Amino acid sequence: MGERRRRAHAPAPAGAPDLRGLLVQAVASHQAGRLAEAERLYAQVLAAQPHQFDALHLLGLVHYQRGDGAEAVRLIDRAIAAKPDVSAAHNSRAAALNGLKRFTEAVASCDRAIALDPTNAEALSNRGLALVELERFDDALASCERAVALRPDLPEAFNNRGNALKELERFEEALASYSQAIALRPDYADGFNNCANALIGLKRFAEALDCCQRAIALRQDLAEAYYNRGIALHELKRHEEALASYDQALALRPDYPEALVNRGTALTDLKRYEAARDSYARALGLAPEHEYLAGMHLFAKMRICDWTDFDRDCAHLARAVAGGTATALPFHLLPWSADPAVQLACAGRFVASRHPPAPAPLWRGERYAHERIRVAYLSADLRDHPVSLLAAGLFEQHDRSRFEVTAISHGPDAPSPMRARLTAAFDRFIDAEALSDADVAQRLRELEIDIAVDLNGFTEGLRPDVLARRPVPVQVNYLGYAGTMGGRYWDYILADRFVVPDDCRRFYAEQVVALPHAFMVTDAGRKISDPAPTRAQAGLPESGFVFCCFNNSYKITPDVFDVWMRLLGKIEGSVLWLAAADASATDNLRREAQARGIAPDRLIFAPKVPLNEDHLARLGLADLFLDTRCYNAHATAADALWVGLPVLACAGASFASRVAGSLLAAVGLPELITYSLADYEALALRLAGDRMRLAALRQALARNRLTHPLFDTGRFVRDLEAAYTVMWERTQRGEPPAAFAVASC
Repeated sequence: MGERRRRAHAPAPAGAPDLRGLLVQAVASHQAGRLAEAERLYAQVLAAQPHQFDALHLLGLVHYQRGDGAEAVRLIDRAIAAKPDVSAAHNSRAAALNGLKRFTEAVASCDRAIALDPTNAEALSNRGLALVELERFDDALASCERAVALRPDLPEAFNNRGNALKELERFEEALASYSQAIALRPDYADGFNNCANALIGLKRFAEALDCCQRAIALRQDLAEAYYNRGIALHELKRHEEALASYDQALALRPDYPEALVNRGTALTDLKRYEAARDSYARALGLAPEHEYLAGMHLFAKMRICDWTDFDRDCAHLARAVAGGTATALPFHLLPWSADPAVQLACAGRFVASRHPPAPAPLWRGERYAHERIRVAYLSADLRDHPVSLLAAGLFEQHDRSRFEVTAISHGPDAPSPMRARLTAAFDRFIDAEALSDADVAQRLRELEIDIAVDLNGFTEGLRPDVLARRPVPVQVNYLGYAGTMGGRYWDYILADRFVVPDDCRRFYAEQVVALPHAFMVTDAGRKISDPAPTRAQAGLPESGFVFCCFNNSYKITPDVFDVWMRLLGKIEGSVLWLAAADASATDNLRREAQARGIAPDRLIFAPKVPLNEDHLARLGLADLFLDTRCYNAHATAADALWVGLPVLACAGASFASRVAGSLLAAVGLPELITYSLADYEALALRLAGDRMRLAALRQALARNRLTHPLFDTGRFVRDLEAAYTVMWERTQRGEPPAAFAVASC
């Protein structure tokens, strides 16, 4: 790290070894990279003169170059004891301390070096490196700026300056600084790797990949370059190649927790959930305090229904989140925690840390004077996805005389009938997948959008940094994420008085807008295949009671599964029909059933079918939908109610745990809402034993589907537009966001 070489000048006494000559030879060997020879010669000098400053200092540097930082510090400390006032020695000590990750001590050594020689650019650069690691980014940048001013030919200073700029999210400037480092040293592998880092921040993933390849060509042992290459490949949706790159990083550095974490994420995207769990577990063993890792590990376990130590893990995470520790991502809380206070703490911590509001908002209070209110929907799911299946009718039925509607699609452009339908549903459809967050925000500002509706929240494809730039007067959290976003730059959350009762509004960072019926839009134009399959064709027994739950496997918790197995034990000939899951999840659920005294073949797994209308047709074969507790069925519950299948809900305190209850209330069946697992189990048992009552519920559903608000898309659109109008009017009057309720239109 910019070490200075010093030469000795003391003449050798008569009859003694020629120490000066030995030292000259040692330095020459050192400079030629022959470290073993240099070490031997330095040792000969020290054998004759144990306190010889240059030999101690330079031998310390040999150990530093070999990666033995502790021995380097020990030797350099002896050199400093011999000559305390040599700036270069204090800088060399700092470099070794940086390598040992003893950054506070490194800063102190740099400060001493600079006090002795204010022009020591290497020390200023090393100080910047340490300050970046201590997250003192502004101080780091200032130190590196002084270094490059003193030594515009020092590539390490430009590299460290780039690191500070990158951490300040000034990615373009960071890229320029790294490029200057490479211009000074064309074979600078670290410089190319760091260029990739900046390009990843700019979402220029193809260019980042190229920089990683150039870094690896220069240094095939640079684990960080393989790691960054994995990130770039992952973002380019080349998941198998990303996985291979993370594995190469780990082959070089087996104790690389970040690579293990990202490897787990790549495996998750490849739907290899058991392997993902194991990768996260290895990372936990190395870095138990790594941000969000414990939550990732538990979520991976829940995907495959591995409930080992489930209660202990949940209790640990709940305590950690409540204590302000970044131990779980907000979405990873929803399947096991129904505590809205914990969810608010988690979301607030995540947004403040990872997605803080931009210091200079793009919208600065201007009043737009448009003939129509301009609404933009931001989503990664404008394709064949549950969000679009629910909301397509909303987009189509907006009153175009009053609203101009724009789509900002930052997900994949996969051709399909749904994608074609959505493209036609908007006044303007913008494919923003390849645009940076800054570019998307700028586009919203240029279009003078009045209301931006975030349909993602903390779900896959999230891009909160778009709204963090405040490009729009009104910013709304809706539909995609069943909970608070935790940040003040989402002005409102669209809800209803069931999912967010008035006494729970304090658990939401947004102002709560209560729609008059269910908060969730549905599409009344959805088709059901005809004819429906028979039970035999669906793999179900011709007779016997069919309980079902088509929720994702990660929503199933052991307490709910206990109830389900007791029901199977009490209802002779009954089966539980579940959505096909990962093979590990299927095996684990069957094993859990066996452990509870239920034959594994009484769990039947429905394979995924290509068309949603075919799924709806088979769904009607079940007798009763049993919902999960902490994270209810959302679109899946709407599917069941649409085909006339009664849904039994158990409502908790959080948004995600009250969605099914909201839908049941809006379709006129509040009697199917329970508030404890004991009541849930008892009602399920009664319904399974009373075919007449169950038939009456089906008949009520068939009637209410046509008359109640849940499936009246037109009524919902009018209610939603009334909410948008109130939001817009408040902004036009210069009033801050405030909670309100919408009267039924």
